[in-house]
Amino acid sequence: MSIPALDISPFAARRQRLLDAMRARGGGIAILPTAREVARNRDSEFPFRFDSDFFYLTGFPEPEAWLVLIAGREDRSLLFCRGKNLEREIWEGYRIGPEAAAEQFGFDQALPVDTLADELPKLIADQPALFVPMGSDRLFDRRLRIWLDKVRAMGRAGATAPACTYDLRAMLAEMRLVKDASELDTMRRAAAISAGAHARAMRAARPGMHEYEIEAELLHEFRRHGSQAVAYNSIVATGHNACVLHYRAGDAELKDGHLLLIDAGCELDGYASDITRTFPVNGRFSGPQRALYEIVLEAQKAATAKTHPGARWNDGHDAAVRVLAQGMLDEGLLTGTLDGVLESQQYTRFYMHRTGHWLGMDVHDVGDYREPGPAAADESRPWRLLRPGMVLTIEPGIYVRPAADVPERFWDIGIRIEDDAVVTESGCELITRGVPVAADEIEALMRG
Repeated sequence: MSIPALDISPFAARRQRLLDAMRARGGGIAILPTAREVARNRDSEFPFRFDSDFFYLTGFPEPEAWLVLIAGREDRSLLFCRGKNLEREIWEGYRIGPEAAAEQFGFDQALPVDTLADELPKLIADQPALFVPMGSDRLFDRRLRIWLDKVRAMGRAGATAPACTYDLRAMLAEMRLVKDASELDTMRRAAAISAGAHARAMRAARPGMHEYEIEAELLHEFRRHGSQAVAYNSIVATGHNACVLHYRAGDAELKDGHLLLIDAGCELDGYASDITRTFPVNGRFSGPQRALYEIVLEAQKAATAKTHPGARWNDGHDAAVRVLAQGMLDEGLLTGTLDGVLESQQYTRFYMHRTGHWLGMDVHDVGDYREPGPAAADESRPWRLLRPGMVLTIEPGIYVRPAADVPERFWDIGIRIEDDAVVTESGCELITRGVPVAADEIEALMRG
């Protein structure tokens, strides 16, 4: 996987932040591998995608790489990576190699990865603490036990093993929750590419096409603008398929009078985008389709208004649910009072997911949704306070499956509207509005 030339300063700054956090816990050594290559079949692998935490700290794109950070009297950053191998490079492409890696990516030292087994016990010895991704990979856990056994075997020579272990993933999740300027720039570019792909799909869609043809339009637009991959498997769902939340693009035919729900986003330089739009295959919403669409759009507006510094994570969801529930009552999908529907959660029959999630290097990005710290004895931890630089999705929906007690005019209508929101100093910025969201604007685009 090739990554464009990167400014290494953000990666160096993140490593320093982590070293400072390690020092606050008494110092020690952090060990973090990138992802492993995975066989697809007998003689090929799935496209390699680096581990998000590893790339967040290094910017290094190749497999078989390890990051080691030492927080002590003098901080040290080391990279273990594949050595140069001219024969393998003929088959597999250019390798950066240790010498170039140290210079290009700003490490104090880079070593061949085949020296890892010999070097790690020496580096671990006499460190006060280990900072590792605890329990995330069995192979890593086995190798770590071997290295620690070697350190303990050096006890007669005066070496000691670390006395405590910290979960590196949890520390990095807190760091990654608030994006820096370089991350936000990449995410805005990814959002623009994905918005263009959704607009392309709207212009291309027509009765008689198939879901996979629309998926191809999305993929074409992603790649031709430099995106390296999809951020997740694209959802392209027409008719009743739109009521399946994680439906994959299949071979269903787009039919006149049906809606098409597309939930798709590209990954650019390691960062995800995530957009959902729902639109009529024939270019014009029917009365029932538009009625439910407007409810979902108003719910998104309500959630967006609650997305600002100082608001709680759950405030946007609560606001969206209130609008959705009232809309369901108004249209006869539910009966009773608004307070009764909210208290009984009857609305979950037609809206069964939450209104958003963190977004970043992973489409469902890391970060706790509640404030850190122990819960009070009589209540759970409060929902997370939003801060500038956090990025989240806002994605309400309504999904109506056929049932005897449901008005037939709404059967098989599935609608979701999703945008990516950056929390700013004064509110939030929807960075995915390069594709229309208002019903009239969607119809105009499809006519054009």
